[in-house]
Amino acid sequence: MTKKFKFSSLYLVAIFILMYLPIAYLIYYSFNAGGDMTEFTGFTLEHYVNLFSDQRLMTIVIDTFIVALLSALIATIIGTFGAILIFFTRQYGRKQVMLNLNNILMVTPDVMIGASFLILFTAILPVKLGFWTVLLSHVAFSIPIVVLMVLPQLSELNQNMITAAEDLGANPIQILTRILLPNLTRGIISGFFMAFTYSLDDFAVTFFVTGNGFSTIAVEVYSRARTGISLEINALSTLMFIISIFLVWGYYLIQSKEQNGNTEQRGEN
Repeated sequence: MTKKFKFSSLYLVAIFILMYLPIAYLIYYSFNAGGDMTEFTGFTLEHYVNLFSDQRLMTIVIDTFIVALLSALIATIIGTFGAILIFFTRQYGRKQVMLNLNNILMVTPDVMIGASFLILFTAILPVKLGFWTVLLSHVAFSIPIVVLMVLPQLSELNQNMITAAEDLGANPIQILTRILLPNLTRGIISGFFMAFTYSLDDFAVTFFVTGNGFSTIAVEVYSRARTGISLEINALSTLMFIISIFLVWGYYLIQSKEQNGNTEQRGEN
């Protein structure tokens, strides 16, 4: 048993080293006084200063976060109501069809989704590529994520509460606002965070639907990397990694607070 435990621990350590070593390497050279990643010649914050003085890049960062926040918010609203609709569909066949259609979008290659949106926006609905096409695309591929995060919470819901509310004369709006949504909070928050992070780092879909006057961090990093790695990109990647840590930490705090609240409520009952 001890040998198995040691082996599993070493295996986990090796996996984490494999995943985080490239990130550590990238962060390390973001402070390099030299102009490349071949040799560390000294410590400097010059690349971070250059990053914040690059107005175009800062605009792209702001646009990326605006798209991520808006798309996550819209997708969370649509996905939450979509999950409720799927869960309460009584016809088993129709319910399975909707679930399968939702799951298909989760496993469809991003390149295919991006190409289909490009055809939609340029051939079927002639629209100028830019902010709105990126936003609509991100909303579309985020909705299935939210649905999958909310559905398990619906499965855990005590159906007797809905029955009791109906017996007491509650209308559908009251059942939605006072029973369903409060009990789905964890799934809704999870769906929002997942949609936000997916939007934030998406490249494949965004690459197809960005126009000449609009870009996101992922597309910009790719474009600059083709001409040679700039240490400004290292600095930007470092900051994005730190932001990701804070997002995960905030999500963990929200989940822990809600779980503690649910535990206290069970204890009182």
